Amino acid sequence: MAATKFEGWLGHSPESADGKMEWGSFEPKKWTEDDVDIEVSHCGICGSDLHMLRADWGPTPYPCCVGHEIVGKAVRVGNNVKHVKVGDRVGVGAQSRTCQEPDCPECSSGHDSHCQRLMVNTYGSFYPNNEGKSYGGYANHNRSNKQFVVPIPEGLSSTDAAPMLCGGITVYSPLRRNGCGPGKSVGIIGVGGLGHFGILFAKALGADKVVGISRRSSKRDDVLKLGADEYIATEDEPNWHKTHARSLDLVINTIGSSGISLEKYFSLLRFGGDFVQVGAPDGAEFPKFNIFMLLAGGFKISGSPTGAPWEIKEMLQLAADKGIKTWAEERPMKEANKALIDLELGKARYRYVLVNENFGKHETSTKL
Repeated sequence: MAATKFEGWLGHSPESADGKMEWGSFEPKKWTEDDVDIEVSHCGICGSDLHMLRADWGPTPYPCCVGHEIVGKAVRVGNNVKHVKVGDRVGVGAQSRTCQEPDCPECSSGHDSHCQRLMVNTYGSFYPNNEGKSYGGYANHNRSNKQFVVPIPEGLSSTDAAPMLCGGITVYSPLRRNGCGPGKSVGIIGVGGLGHFGILFAKALGADKVVGISRRSSKRDDVLKLGADEYIATEDEPNWHKTHARSLDLVINTIGSSGISLEKYFSLLRFGGDFVQVGAPDGAEFPKFNIFMLLAGGFKISGSPTGAPWEIKEMLQLAADKGIKTWAEERPMKEANKALIDLELGKARYRYVLVNENFGKHETSTKL
């Protein structure tokens, strides 16, 4: 059998985010016995893909193949990989590798996604030891280090699973780490690709009350169908921050904007509550707020990126056990450019998932 040929949608400049990616071949990282080659069947579209193509968060190493919500079949597995075998349905999210050193405070304690020594993202990063550049899942194949490659449990469809590998874990991890469960009231700011997962997982974790928060009343019906107990429309309810003051124990902010009024959202928190920022604004600027609000309120502010491999596995199993369904629309891989444009226009309700029409039609080699 022929060796795997890696092809995908490549961005060559910031304009590629405007529907101008080009299909072409690329050279994946050098193969090591710690790697897994995945034939991509599904890849979720994440807002991060647009930011990376546009170089919003820093220089992008073009050419860049984005996509970090990858599901497919393991077609080549290194000798050092013990949790995956050829033929398994697997996934990989936003990160591919950290330092994994036994003396690393983060990696050694199950906080891999916070590693300060090494962070190789699934696309647009460089592996150590001159192994090469990482390329994402808008492609026929992906090669990743074993660390963040996880099996997809039975009972969870690939369309449902793919967006959870970034969008889902981005909210699941801070919900879990901040005690979401019985006895807690939780608010989710922003009901979109991230926020809809926040509502789904907050309910699945057993929160007493889940409140969806967005600008307009137009999303109320969707939010309640997702399982929320209440909905706040901040632009349609003039005194919302007073009406709902001191009503929540935990607030997850999925909005990536530096222009929002944090002080009104802070007023929702009870004493000792937690405000967790997961949305990443352009320019990486956090909204300004009056420090006395923080001092008087006695609450805590933190941030959270994605999640560790053990959390991803736990989240996927919870989704399978609880029958959680991503609100997703399938789009053909060949229409990736159009799907990116539609995402930018806000048409997604609430995730797009690229489906590779060529899955199962490639000649690949499993020889190690």
